[in-house]
Formats: sequence, structure tokens, C-alpha cells
Amino acid sequence: MSGRRFFILAVLLAGTAVLGTSGCSRSMMNYQIAESIGTVGEYENNEPVETPKMQAERELEEQEEAEETSRVEILEQAKALAAGYWYEEAIELLENADSLAEDERAEAAIEGYQTELNALVDYEDDVVHLNFPNLIADTSLAFDGDSYAQTYSQNLITISEFEGILNQLYENDYILIDIHSLAQETDDGFGDITLEEATLSLPAGKKPLVLSFENLNYAGVRSGDGVATKLVLDSDGEVAAVYTDSDGVTQTGAYDAIPVLEQFLEEHPDFSYRGARGIIGLSGKDGAFGYEVEEESNTEWESNAETVSRIAEKLKTDGWTFASEGYSYSYMSDMTYDELEEDITQWEDTVGKLIGDCDTLIYPYGSEVDYTSEKSGYLTGAGYQYLIGLWASEDYLSVNQTYLRQTRRAVTGYLLENYSDYFSSIFSVAQILDSAR
Repeated sequence: MSGRRFFILAVLLAGTAVLGTSGCSRSMMNYQIAESIGTVGEYENNEPVETPKMQAERELEEQEEAEETSRVEILEQAKALAAGYWYEEAIELLENADSLAEDERAEAAIEGYQTELNALVDYEDDVVHLNFPNLIADTSLAFDGDSYAQTYSQNLITISEFEGILNQLYENDYILIDIHSLAQETDDGFGDITLEEATLSLPAGKKPLVLSFENLNYAGVRSGDGVATKLVLDSDGEVAAVYTDSDGVTQTGAYDAIPVLEQFLEEHPDFSYRGARGIIGLSGKDGAFGYEVEEESNTEWESNAETVSRIAEKLKTDGWTFASEGYSYSYMSDMTYDELEEDITQWEDTVGKLIGDCDTLIYPYGSEVDYTSEKSGYLTGAGYQYLIGLWASEDYLSVNQTYLRQTRRAVTGYLLENYSDYFSSIFSVAQILDSAR
């Protein structure tokens, strides 16, 4: 309390007897004192100062409010876990929270999550795998009639088409899964991992979906064509795409598949089963995420390597996984054993060492090796046990002790326009096809 306020208070309190004899009530007296020293409404009954009793009551109330805030936060954390189908983890969180012991809200939540956990059913049908290219952010720039326009139209799809597909997939009860959930891994303790087909348990009516993204190096696009040219970490540390708009201004945000999907999952967290995202395919010679990664020929290699590693680490934290597509992005079926070995080794020495361990291979152009050949043995021996081919209109999955083999359906502008029936069992092309085509 300032010296002036203390002086005023002392004078007023000294005159309390006079005020009392004049018939002024205590409440009025308190108000007059509080008004004089500027504390109206600060303390109970406008007492001029906080009494010890009031302080104790206030501190108790603040403590109770803080404890309730903590309880609510834990309940919300559990709710978020359950929304992503982490039922067991949500139950464990609530059961281990001492502050929620005998709390009726926690008991009801645990009962509800246990009911949902018990309601999971084994999925026994085909597993769809959709593979996407880069996205077109501005069709007026991409489809402007220049020499790149037809390439963009045939090979890429637009953001609106991708968003339309995501919405239909969600409405049709598809749910993102990690490809690794399709196989049960057993480690013999000496580094050898054997596989067997896993039983996938999902909420009743949900259909598993694997997503992958083709060769994300941005080498085949030009700045100013309405297509993103690289990935970055934005000011919030999130992965974003960069493209140049029609005014020549660099824009950073949800301008390609990865940030668009993340944005969709913020609004629809139940579209992802236990944090699953997608598989990002990368080759080597044309870089990664829009950055050159050739150490010998690139003066900015050190900076690029650090950027690629940081982006990759963030993506892995968010639930994304990576796949090699070989260094040269060539037909692996046409390679000799030595050529394949050289191609994979070169990939591991460039991109592989920047993104970390990788056990998944996406065959460029769907060109699979002969699985009875030495080349197949080389790939699995090098640690590639999740092998993804290509089949335009069907879904295929098989698992043996050595590898999981699955086919992907490529989603390109050409296929959407000319072979819409390939996707009719999954989504309606007519409902999502961009009118700018």
C-alpha cells in the first residue's frame, strides 16, 4: 500500500468512532474507506484490507481452482487420445491420475473408452493403398497453356481434388493406418526380423487406408507455375510448403499434400488410427523436399542436409514414415544385381543418411523385382521388408516371413480424367474433378 493510501486509511480509521456515533453502518463505512483508497470491490464486503481469514479463504479457492483446472486438462488429454483410437492409453492416463481418484467424470470416461475398445472388430477385407503426386495450388498458373501445362494436368492433381478425395474417404469410413500395422514383427535378438500377417482391429464399419506420396523432391516443377517448390519448417515449427503466387510473392502454408493432410486431421482427428499419417517416397539424384543433397556437386550441401534432416525428424514425430525409391528412380526390374546394389547404396549414402532408418521401398513405376531372384534377397537383406508395387485398379497384399508386399493405386490427373472407374469403389471422381481441367 502506498504511503498516501496508508495515511488516508489511518485517518479514516481514526474517525471510525465518530462515523459510528453518527449512525453510519459498517458496510457504508467500509465502502467509503475503500472508495477513498481505491479498493472498491477488491475485498469481501469492501473491507479496506484483506484480512487473514479472507486471505486463507482466497488461497484455498485458488488452490481448488488450480486443481480443477489440472483435472480438466487430464480429462481433455484422455479425450484426445481416445479420439485417435488410443483407448488403452487414455484409460491408463485416467487410472494413474491421483487427482481423479473417485472422480465421477473419470469413471464415466474410463467406462466409455473401455466399451469402445471392446467394440473393435477384426478387419478381414482388402486394404486400399492410394499414392499421390504433388498438388497444384493455383490452376490458372499451372494450366496456362505453356509447355509444362499438359505435364501438370496429367501427372498432378489439384488441392481441391485432394481435399475432395479426403472428404469422401472420411465420409466413406476409411481410416488412415500405418503400413507397419499390417505385419507382426518378431526380432530374434540378433537383428533379424521375421514377419507374419497381423490382425488389424478397427472400429466396426471402418476400412483401413494406406496413403503414400510419390518421390517428394519437387524436381519436376517450376517456380511461378502455381505448384509448391519445396518444404520448410514455418515459424511455428510445422512442416509447410512454399510456392510463388501470381503476383510473384512467395507464400508459405498448406500448398501441398503433407500440410493439407495435417490441416484435415486437425479438423478430423478420427481419420487417423493411432497417429498414422502416410509414407513419403524419396529418390536421390534430384534431392529431397526441394533441396539438393549431392555432397560433391553442391556448395550448399551442409545447409541443405541440415534442413532436410530437421524436416524429416519433424515429419517422423508427426507420424509420417519414409520409403526409398532408389537413387536414380529407375525401373528396378531392368537392373542387374550389381546395378540395383549400387543404386540402393547410393540412395543410402545421400538421402538415407539424412532421414534415418528406412525399411520401406516404393518401386519406381511399379517395376518390381522377381521375388525368386537374388535381387529380392538383396533388398530384404538390406532391410527393406515393406515393398510397394503398383496396380491401377486392384488391391493386393501378402505377407511372408521375409517381406510384406502391397500394391498402390496411383492417383493422377490423367487417371482421374480417363479411368475414373478405377476409383469408383473408393470415391466418386465426378464429385471431386476440378472444373479448371
